[in-house]
Amino acid sequence: MDTIKVKINGIEVCAPKGSTILEAARLAHIEIPTLCFLKEINEIGACRICVVEVKGARSLVASCVYPISEGMEIKTNSPKVLDSRRKTLQLLLSNHERKCLSCVRSGNCELQQLAKELGVEDENYYDGEKTPSCIDDSAIHMIRDNSKCILCRRCTAVCEKVQGIGVIGANNRGFHTTIGSAFEMGLGETSCVSCGQCIAVCPTGALQEKSQVDEVLAAIADPSKHVIVQTAPAVRAALGEEFGYPIGTNVEGKMAAALRRIGFDGVFDTNFSADLTIMEEAHEFLDRVQNGGVLPLITSCSPGWIKYCEHYFPDMTENLSSCKSPQQMFGAIAKSYYAEKMGLKPEDIVSVSIMPCTAKKFEIQRPDEAANGVPDVDYSLTTRELARMIRKVGLRFTTLPDEGFDSPLGLGTGAAVIFGTTGGVMEAALRTAVETLTGEELASLDFNDVRGMEGIKEATYPVAGMEIKVAVASGLGNAKKLLEMVKSGERTYHFIEIMGCPGGCINGGGQPQQPGYIRNTVNIRALRASVLYQSDKENPIRKSHENPAIKELYETYLGEPGSEKAHHLLHTSYVKRTIN
Repeated sequence: MDTIKVKINGIEVCAPKGSTILEAARLAHIEIPTLCFLKEINEIGACRICVVEVKGARSLVASCVYPISEGMEIKTNSPKVLDSRRKTLQLLLSNHERKCLSCVRSGNCELQQLAKELGVEDENYYDGEKTPSCIDDSAIHMIRDNSKCILCRRCTAVCEKVQGIGVIGANNRGFHTTIGSAFEMGLGETSCVSCGQCIAVCPTGALQEKSQVDEVLAAIADPSKHVIVQTAPAVRAALGEEFGYPIGTNVEGKMAAALRRIGFDGVFDTNFSADLTIMEEAHEFLDRVQNGGVLPLITSCSPGWIKYCEHYFPDMTENLSSCKSPQQMFGAIAKSYYAEKMGLKPEDIVSVSIMPCTAKKFEIQRPDEAANGVPDVDYSLTTRELARMIRKVGLRFTTLPDEGFDSPLGLGTGAAVIFGTTGGVMEAALRTAVETLTGEELASLDFNDVRGMEGIKEATYPVAGMEIKVAVASGLGNAKKLLEMVKSGERTYHFIEIMGCPGGCINGGGQPQQPGYIRNTVNIRALRASVLYQSDKENPIRKSHENPAIKELYETYLGEPGSEKAHHLLHTSYVKRTIN
C-alpha cells in the first residue's frame, strides 16, 4: 500500500495514499471534531467544525474532505483553528433553540458536547433573526423540530443514499433553508417508510421518535389492566450503551429485571414469537416450493421494508410472506392463547413491545393486525424509550440483578435470537426448512454464507435433491438493487430475506444513538451482532421447531403450522400504495 508522510502538530504520520486529513489525524490519535461528516454517506465539508490549518494554504480547510499530500504540515489545535471553530459553533447556536434541559438529547447531543469542549457558553454572541420554529408531527413514528436543526444534512443523506427513498431534503436557500419534504408536505403525507434511520444519525434533538412512555406508565398504574411486555432480540444487544456499557454487551438479564420493577405484569421475550414466525414461514416456503406458489418468497418481519415494498414495488407484494412479524404474532397469541390460560379478556390486556425499530409504531396501526377484535399490540417503544423509562422510574440499571423471562411466552431458541441481525431470519428458517425437507438432523447449524454486514449476500444450498437459491439484503437501497435484478431476470431465487435497516434490527432507527466519531470509526453493527450470535451459540436449543413452548402451543391450541386457526391469528395482508 502506498503511503504518504505528513506532519500533524509537529508529529510525523504515515497514512495511506488518498487519505483525508481527518483520517490521517486519527492515526496520530487526534480526533478532529465534526458535525456533518458521516463516512461514505455525508462527506460534504459543510459544517466547518473540522477546519484545520495547512501550511501554505490561503485559508483554513475542511479536514473531512481535504486530501493529504507528501510533506504536508497541518495544525489541528492552533489559536486560529480553535477560534474559527468557536465562532462557527456560536453562529450555529445563535439560530438554535437552546432549551437543552428539556431536550430529549440532553447529555447525548453532539452540538452540546462540542460547546462544552470548545468552551462555548449559552450566550447570545450573535443576536438577530431566527429561523421560525416549525414542528412536523404528521408521521406516526416521529417528530421533526426545525428549530433544533443545524442543517448538517446527515438525515437527508442517509434517506437518499443509504435507503434510496429521499423524501426529505433542503428546502429554500440561504438563511431560509430548512429540512423538509417536497412542497412542504408533512412527512406523514409522503412515502416515508418510518425506518427512523434519519433519527439515528441526527446529531441534535431535531428528530425524535414519538414517545409513548407516559401512556405505558399510565396503563401500568391502572388496576383494571393486565400489562405485559415483549422485548425484541436486538434490544438486549444495545440497551446497555444507554447506561455506559461497551458496545456489544448483552444486558438481557438486567433488562428483564428492570421491566419487572417498572411494574409489568408479564415480562416476555419476542424470541418466543420469532420461533413461531419460523414455524409459519418455513411451512409457507415449503408449500410454495412444493405446490407452485409465487417465488421468491420474501420475508415480512421488517415493517419498514413492508411499507417500502408497498410503495415502491407494489407488484411484488404477492411475493411477501403472509406471516405477521414476531411483534404482531406475539400480540395475537397474548390476547388469545395467553388470555385463555390466564382467564383474561383480550380487551383487558395491554400489550407493549420494546423494539429497536421506529417502524413498529407504524406497524401496530396497520389494518389486519387485530386478530382478536382488538389491536395485537397496543404500544411499541424503542430501545431509547425503554432507557428513558428506566431512568424516569429511578432504577439503577447497572446494579440490577440478572433475571429471566416469564412463562409461557418467554422461551426462545438460538434461531430466534439471531433474528436481530441481517441474515438471521434466513438462517433460522433454513435450519427448520432443511430438516423438514430432508427428515435428517443438520450436521452444522451455522449457515455462514448469509452472515456478515454486506449489503447483499447470496447462497445456494443443495437440499433433498433441489438447489435452493437464497439472498439476503439489508438497507432499502440494497433491497432496491436486489429486487431490480430479480424483476429483470438477472437473478433467480427461491427465498429472500430483506431488513429495512442496514445490518438489520441491531442498527434499527430506535437503537441508542452514537456520536459521529463512533459511527465513523467503530463497527457498531458487527459488535451488536456478535451478542446475538454468542447467545445463539450458548442456547441449548438452536432450532425453532424444537422449542418446547412452541410445540405445546401447536399441540394444545393451534394444531399444525398453516392451520385455519394459525392463519387467522398469525397471518396478515398487504396493500399496494402510491409514491408521494
